[in-house]
Amino acid sequence: MCLCPGIWWLESGLGFIEAVCFTSGCNLCCPQCQNWRYAFMDVGEPLTPEEAAERMTETKKECGVERIAISGGECTLNRPWLVSFIRLLREQNPIARIHVDTNGTILTEDYIDELVGAGMTDIGIDLKALRTSTFMEMTGLLDEGLATKYLQTAWEAVKYLHDSHPQVFLGIGIPFNEDLISIAEIQEMAERIVSIDPWIQVCVLDYRPEFRRPDLVRPSHWEMLEVHYILRDCGLQSVVCQTERGKIGPAGRLLG
Repeated sequence: MCLCPGIWWLESGLGFIEAVCFTSGCNLCCPQCQNWRYAFMDVGEPLTPEEAAERMTETKKECGVERIAISGGECTLNRPWLVSFIRLLREQNPIARIHVDTNGTILTEDYIDELVGAGMTDIGIDLKALRTSTFMEMTGLLDEGLATKYLQTAWEAVKYLHDSHPQVFLGIGIPFNEDLISIAEIQEMAERIVSIDPWIQVCVLDYRPEFRRPDLVRPSHWEMLEVHYILRDCGLQSVVCQTERGKIGPAGRLLG
């Protein structure tokens, strides 16, 4: 797989928090993809798991962090590559947190078990919708049957991770822009997450104009604050909302 290493910088000024690599390719075609350059451009030379692990281990050391994130694109597409990559990262970085960021659409139970066995400690799953029609609009999928399967798999992955691998930190990302998904559906998603566990961390992402949707208007800080309160009122105990002014944290305060 092609891989582009990088780092996350914490906005509060505390420094680097994790080394991150982006894999190319995706099984979705979201018109408003926020990472379309990695998803669709195939930038860079393909690396073996061994080459990728060495590069990310060196990046982690240079940044002085003990966290490695794997994102995309969609990093779960090449299962043997990803499992081998994580296993090598674990061997080379025994105490590091290894975080997989995914849309969850192909995360079957046995795949999740294999990732955990290889050394994954954290996972973030983007739940893009609750209804198939919204999911199809959000992802650009035209096959309703495939869209239904992908959406169901992502939600089932959250439940399975929570029930079967409580030692793995689980976070959920929810994209929000009223041109893409209604607040009512966001609320229904929150209620379903609460039914699994109200303490699952949920991060709501304010989708900006990007890729094939330059017409989108980024949600205002006040819109995101409203979403934050709605999700808290549903019973979610750990909600973070991304806004143009920074992040609204679990207690409703502005971070950054």
